[in-house]
Order: sequence, then structure tokens, then C-alpha cells
Amino acid sequence: MASSKEYLDFILEQLSELDGITWRPMMSEYIIYYQGKIVGGIYDDRFLVKPTNSAKNMMPNTDVELPYEGAKEMLLVSDVDNKEFLRKLIESMYEELPASKKKR
Repeated sequence: MASSKEYLDFILEQLSELDGITWRPMMSEYIIYYQGKIVGGIYDDRFLVKPTNSAKNMMPNTDVELPYEGAKEMLLVSDVDNKEFLRKLIESMYEELPASKKKR
């Protein structure tokens, strides 16, 4: 099942308090970036983030899910209605995320 543009728009609105949120489509899904680093994505209308230590600490009881077959596990963000929580989550993850690879 592909993710809807409406769900992407909802998540982007929820993240609108953060400067530097960008996205790009990828195979009917959406990759979410914060200040140039990949934080997660929208997969089957689910907001999943990379399993950083800070994300695990902020969501200790969250489900671990696969964005798609063969992918690495990610954390399901279930509290997508809470803008303040989402802002803190993404900001806390930033330092733990690897730098984006430079394009050739």
C-alpha cells in the first residue's frame, strides 16, 4: 500500500515548528529529512523514525516495524497528534543521525 499525499501533508504540518524539514518521494513512500539528515519516513501511512537511543528513550514502549520488506527496523511514532512531542523527538535525534552521503 502506498502512502497518501494527505498523510504526508499532515505529518509535515505537525513538524512545521522545526526549521529544516524537507522530504522527497521514494517508491510511493516519503523520506523525511531534518537539516539534511534522514530522520525517518512515511511508509504505508505510518510515520517511522530511525531507532536512535534518544528516540528509544522518548518512546520506550513503541512498536518496532519494518518500513518495507528487507529494510532495517524503525520505530513507529504513534503520538503524531502532539506537535511539541514531535519537535522534541526530532531535535533529540539529530546529533545521533549520520551525515547524509554526498552525491557524486
